[in-house]
Amino acid sequence: MPHEDFIDPKPDGEERAPTWIVTFADLMALLMCFFVLLLSFSSMDAEKYKRIAASMREAFGVRTQLGADAAVDPNGIVQPQPTASPESPTPEVLCAAPVRNEAQVQREAERSAAEKAIVDQVAGLVGQTQRDAVTLAMALSKEIAAGVLEVETNGRQIVLRVKEHGSFPSGSASLTNDFKPVLKIIRGVLKGTSGRIYVEGHTDDVPVATAQFRSNLELSSSRAISVAQGLLEDGALDQRRFTSTGYADSRPLAPNDTTEGRARNRRIEVVIRQGVGEGVKKDLDALRGSDPEGVERVRTELVGRFNLNPDEIY
Repeated sequence: MPHEDFIDPKPDGEERAPTWIVTFADLMALLMCFFVLLLSFSSMDAEKYKRIAASMREAFGVRTQLGADAAVDPNGIVQPQPTASPESPTPEVLCAAPVRNEAQVQREAERSAAEKAIVDQVAGLVGQTQRDAVTLAMALSKEIAAGVLEVETNGRQIVLRVKEHGSFPSGSASLTNDFKPVLKIIRGVLKGTSGRIYVEGHTDDVPVATAQFRSNLELSSSRAISVAQGLLEDGALDQRRFTSTGYADSRPLAPNDTTEGRARNRRIEVVIRQGVGEGVKKDLDALRGSDPEGVERVRTELVGRFNLNPDEIY
């Protein structure tokens, strides 16, 4: 049967497509397959592309806007980061944070230096107090060896302790003749020693009731006044430095249940309080204005390290 018999005839008047169109379509399909194969055999230098993309971003200020931690995929496309919440710091805040931290560290270092300067200054003053105590003890070494006197230091205080049997007859506030030369030695040392002088009288707990003294408080006060007057006798010491106080049996050194304890409690104490000085107080006031917590730290260290009384610091 002829080939034409298998082709459906077209209606009369309808135009047929040109026969070459089939060949053209086959050619385009082959070309597309060819280029797909070329693309599949080729390779892209991703690292080089990323470097070029990074250079472009820096040149146009993209790093400043996105931040140094912005993610970039291998194709050089910037990946969107999670949107910052109102509490999250802005890029400007992140950039400024190290500056603030450095300034804060500097301020803390300055505060620490100021605190250390005050502590070092007080340490020098305490050392001076100890040297003054050694000078006093050397001048009174004979009486100390005889057990009449004791010298001790406590922070910025020097305590010269005079025992009763070396200074007063029992139940009396009159100085013995043997003790007056000792007062002269003490007076000479006090001339070169700074600080306020507190003369304090103490007794045991045995009640006293005589025609002259109605109580231990009166006896201890009278003894303190007698010692103060003996120190001021030649006018070499400024009377304004002195304070006399009687404490009776309210501040015992030992229990009053033994003869030895009661004898130790009957005493006169000459307390030299040198304080921390006006310079330290000014530094503390300046530190209090800038760093109240720093003042408390200094106060705690001074009390604990040098056994200072709080009223000596403020």
